Amino acid sequence: MILTQVTAAETEINPLVPHVPEIILGVIVIALLFVGVAKFIVPNFEKAYADRTAAIEGGIENANAKQAEADAKLAQLEAQLADARHEAARIREEAREQGAAIVAEMREQAQAEAARIVEHGKTQIEAERQAAVTSLRAEVGTLATGLAGRIVGESLDDDERSSRVVERFLADLEAGVH
Repeated sequence: MILTQVTAAETEINPLVPHVPEIILGVIVIALLFVGVAKFIVPNFEKAYADRTAAIEGGIENANAKQAEADAKLAQLEAQLADARHEAARIREEAREQGAAIVAEMREQAQAEAARIVEHGKTQIEAERQAAVTSLRAEVGTLATGLAGRIVGESLDDDERSSRVVERFLADLEAGVH
């Protein structure tokens, strides 16, 4: 019975133990799948990964180049701005100097004009004084001659004599003033 049991057990199929042909067929299918995946799918993944890596690295290199270019442009613009500030300061200083020169020149012109006006005024006053003195001499002479004629009782119509009398009178008058 034992023998019959062993043969019965051998002929009976156990669902937990796989059959050898199934194992071989499973190994072949897995090997074919592995070869197909390794040959067709993995290279596509590798290619996509390499393309993606190249794009990222290219983007990083491009970004670094753009950053370096932007930094260079920024430095150039800052240098131009500094130059422009220096130029503006120089122009302001020149304008200040020119303004001071113009003010000094205008002051000199005003002083020269004032001196000219004062000199002209002095000249005019002197001329008017001379004219007044001459006019007063003539008038004083006429009055003195008339007065002297009344005092003396004779007419002093003689021009030469009357001018001598007037001159002497005025000289005495000026000597008395000083």
